[in-house]
Amino acid sequence: MDVQTETISTFAQLGLAPATLKTITKIGYEKPSPIQVSFIPIALTGRDCIGQARTGTGKTAAFMLPALERLDVSKGRVQLLVMAPTRELGEQVHAESMKLGGTSKLKFALAVGGRPIGRQIADLEGGAHVVIGTPGRVIDLLRRQHLKLGDLKIVVLDEADRMLDIGFRPDIERILKSCPAERQTMLLSATLPPPVEKLAQRYMIDPEMVDLSEDRVVVDTIEQYYITVDEDRKRALLLRVLAKERPQQAIVFTRTKRGADALLNEFSKRLKSNRIAAIHGDLPQRKRDSVIKSLRAGELRLLIATDVVGRGIDISGISHIINFDIPEYCDDYVHRVGRTGRLSSDQNGRAITFVTLQQGGELTNIEKRINTVLPEYKVDDFEAFRTRERPKRTVRRYGSPDE
Repeated sequence: MDVQTETISTFAQLGLAPATLKTITKIGYEKPSPIQVSFIPIALTGRDCIGQARTGTGKTAAFMLPALERLDVSKGRVQLLVMAPTRELGEQVHAESMKLGGTSKLKFALAVGGRPIGRQIADLEGGAHVVIGTPGRVIDLLRRQHLKLGDLKIVVLDEADRMLDIGFRPDIERILKSCPAERQTMLLSATLPPPVEKLAQRYMIDPEMVDLSEDRVVVDTIEQYYITVDEDRKRALLLRVLAKERPQQAIVFTRTKRGADALLNEFSKRLKSNRIAAIHGDLPQRKRDSVIKSLRAGELRLLIATDVVGRGIDISGISHIINFDIPEYCDDYVHRVGRTGRLSSDQNGRAITFVTLQQGGELTNIEKRINTVLPEYKVDDFEAFRTRERPKRTVRRYGSPDE
């Protein structure tokens, strides 16, 4: 859908109800983001819709504001189901939705793993209108018959690409088959790989598409670089980069949980700092919550993360992303870099990717994915790789006639 977003500067122009406008003014929303401008009017009509936009662009309000307006407060049954890929993201969506609900009498329930299920059951039996959860816990509650979807009006798949990456497709399909045929389905995703497209084709009816994916990853707000380095020099390079950049807050991405823990142990000692933490899937939920809280409060300067958990981090203060390990998949690069250059950030973010001599092809694939040739990052007086013949990189604009 081609929406002239420059002609819309207020939420009042999007067709939202006066009560909704009063709420968003009270919580400090001033001007709608592009995804909100394009998505909200479609969602208000009740038709199925797909929104493709990177993380941190205001997607939660884009689907939640119109969805909440369509619910019947007098019916104490679940009418809106939102599914997210991780506990952290589910909790963030839940917290934001509670704010967007304002002074209405709508009741919200959180349904994620790693939290006492008894409290979640009590919220459902207390007449929750809105359920926000992860597919695994939603399936569990359906199986126990504490979650009933007979009165469901709307289902939202948030960050659908990541849910499928994690392996939630069977659970998602089972849940969608349990939903009433007459419903509105909204799907939001940073990318639309074939599995997501197939899911949409199977479970959505003539969806309206809003594409604000910005595959260039918003080059004007995120400075992106690569640096070639030998594997055994990466830790020394990371120290030099941190010393040069002096980031406000940085996330260092690794491919493995073991790698994240190893970096944490070494850098805590080297930097003699307690403002460093690691987060990954093996960390107990209480510890993960504590780490995220500390990061959000500005108490941490450096977070070492793996992709699955890092995807749930939605914090405005991140100034730098350092890909200590180049991501295995191109879409993971988009998600990682999306951690910086946030909506509320008043400065450009910077992303630096470490690449070994053997990973030139993986870097090229990323450049093709984002349609951008990354410049090389320079560190003075540092030998990042041993002197030997270095593979030549062909630098040209992708999409040119000979490509």
